[in-house]
Amino acid sequence: MLNNDVLRSVRYMLDISDQEVADIFQLAGRTVGLHEIAAFLKRDDEAGFELCPDALMASFLDGLVFHLRGKDDNRPALPLELPVTNNLVMKKLRVAFELREEDILQILQSVNFIITKPELNAVFRKFGHSNYRTCGDQLLRNFLKGLTLRLRG
Repeated sequence: MLNNDVLRSVRYMLDISDQEVADIFQLAGRTVGLHEIAAFLKRDDEAGFELCPDALMASFLDGLVFHLRGKDDNRPALPLELPVTNNLVMKKLRVAFELREEDILQILQSVNFIITKPELNAVFRKFGHSNYRTCGDQLLRNFLKGLTLRLRG
C-alpha cells in the first residue's frame, strides 16, 4: 500500500485535522508543513499529489505511538525502521492502539476477512525468520477498515 493511503486512513480513523497530523510528526521530531501534509493526503489522481517518503511515514508511525500511548523522555530515541513495509505498519499500529492477537483477529473478522492465528503471527515475525510472511495490501487494507469501524463505529 502507498504510505499516502495509510496516512489518509489513519487521519480518517482518528478524525483529526491536518494540524494534528503535523503535531504527530512533531512528536517524532519531524517538522512537516501543512502544505506538505495536504499534498500527501490528496488522491493520486489529484493535482498537487506528492508521495509520502518512507522516512516521513516511519516518523509518523512513531509519532502516532507517542500520541496514543505517551512518550518516555528517559528512553533514547529509536532509529527509524526503513523501508516502511505493510508488516511494519501493522506492527506500529498494533503497538499504538495496544492491540492483542485476539483484538486483531476480531477486527479482521468484523470486515469478513478471515485469517488464522499462525498466519497472523507470521506477519509479525522478524524479517528473515523461517515463519515470516509478507503482509499483503489486502490484509493491511482490511485491517485499517476494521480498525476504523472499531474506533468510529
